[in-house]
Amino acid sequence: MRPLITLLTDFGTADGYVAEIKGVLHSLCPDVTVVDLSHDIPPHDVELARLTVARYWRRFPAGAVHLVVVDPGVGTSRAAMAVRSEGRFLVGPDNGVLSPALLVGDAEIIALPVSGSASRTFHGRDVFAPAAAALALGAGVESLGLPHEAPIVRRTPEAVRRDDGAVLGEVIAVDRFGNAITNLVGARNGVVAAAGRPIPVRGTYGDVAAGTPVAVTGSSGLLEIAVRDGSAAATLGLARGATVVWYRG
Repeated sequence: MRPLITLLTDFGTADGYVAEIKGVLHSLCPDVTVVDLSHDIPPHDVELARLTVARYWRRFPAGAVHLVVVDPGVGTSRAAMAVRSEGRFLVGPDNGVLSPALLVGDAEIIALPVSGSASRTFHGRDVFAPAAAALALGAGVESLGLPHEAPIVRRTPEAVRRDDGAVLGEVIAVDRFGNAITNLVGARNGVVAAAGRPIPVRGTYGDVAAGTPVAVTGSSGLLEIAVRDGSAAATLGLARGATVVWYRG
């Protein structure tokens, strides 16, 4: 298999930042396939980037290198990391964005050295991209630096079962459709209370009329609140951190 590097950033595509990273990758690893996952993570949104990494990092074949640059602390004392986990590699800042791979038992975590010549505002180009290219060429992760013993780990907050049997959760992300993704797991029926109103749990978005709120279990296994052919975020005013309560049917 040709070397494979995926790229997730909050850079957008209006400027040349993504192009600079790709230039480094192709210069150091000419045969590499670079897969653009997204450059539309909202600026500095480490939490959404973490949830995005959780969705895809194990969907790619063993040997894939995932380069993640959502790095509001660039140039500070935060560490730079390379990780080997379940046969894949991840490179990015030590701010929690790589947490999904750190929670696996066999994870090997290395702190990358940051040279004095590296731009203090662009470690994506000068630190992370060279490390990702080296891994794609077959370098062992341990060859890139020293073990990093205490990385920052972010976890999705767990929903809480109340004494009355209901489950208290919260919105953890809002996707581009305006669907409010919650931390409620396994809800297949019943009602979700959100934004001051009861919302039925159904199997698909199409189980309600256009413009009607509905809750469905999405492809990640998490319950999401949607408005058919609309936006739950706009219609219901839902945002990250909003409280939701699931009442079983």
